[in-house]
Amino acid sequence: MNQFINELQYFSDFTTRSAIIESFAAILLSFVLSLLITWVYRRTYTGGQYSQSFVHTIIIMSVVVSVIMIVIGNNIAVAFGLVGAFSIIRFRSAMSDPKDIAFIFFGMAAGIACGLGFYTLAILFAITLSLLIFILHGVDYGKKDSFKKTLKVTIPENMHYEKLFDELFTRLLDEYTLLQVETTNLGTMYQLTYTIVPKEGVTDKQIMDEIREHNANLKISIVMPSRTF
Repeated sequence: MNQFINELQYFSDFTTRSAIIESFAAILLSFVLSLLITWVYRRTYTGGQYSQSFVHTIIIMSVVVSVIMIVIGNNIAVAFGLVGAFSIIRFRSAMSDPKDIAFIFFGMAAGIACGLGFYTLAILFAITLSLLIFILHGVDYGKKDSFKKTLKVTIPENMHYEKLFDELFTRLLDEYTLLQVETTNLGTMYQLTYTIVPKEGVTDKQIMDEIREHNANLKISIVMPSRTF
């Protein structure tokens, strides 16, 4: 009880009150900047599995890191203690998109800057990087002009597959490579697996229709490429 009273008396000190206000300002600013970061994340997200929990995680991580930096301050002993405490934590959730990891570090960096009192730097950093992310997203930087698809063709075992589709592929495709040949249907058929890049204006239906004329109208499949930005 006496210790609690002493803490109240200590809190009345102007220096302590200023530190409390500054700490609260750092936490509030890290929260606001993390809202900006998650808004940018939502606007530029192109993956297949959006997670609201991940958005909340960015905000929480930013605020928690800012508090950690406030607690550490210049105390090396506390810093080593926190390192030891956090070393027992294991994160087992795999990121579906590598860009998600970058946003985690984005939020943590903003939280660190706020916790250390570099408010102007934190604001400039968050705004500048957000603009850069929007520019990269807007111009679709890094996107390949063509994407390889996977073509699987089934043919009867009595057909010689080596040059069966060469003339057709040369006419319809920019690139094609035979990856695998395997038997199917109890060895009565072959399944050929290719990677292909169709020529501009050539549709998948056109490719499949023309292949059907050469493979006795057996099974054909085209697997779309996985587009990760």
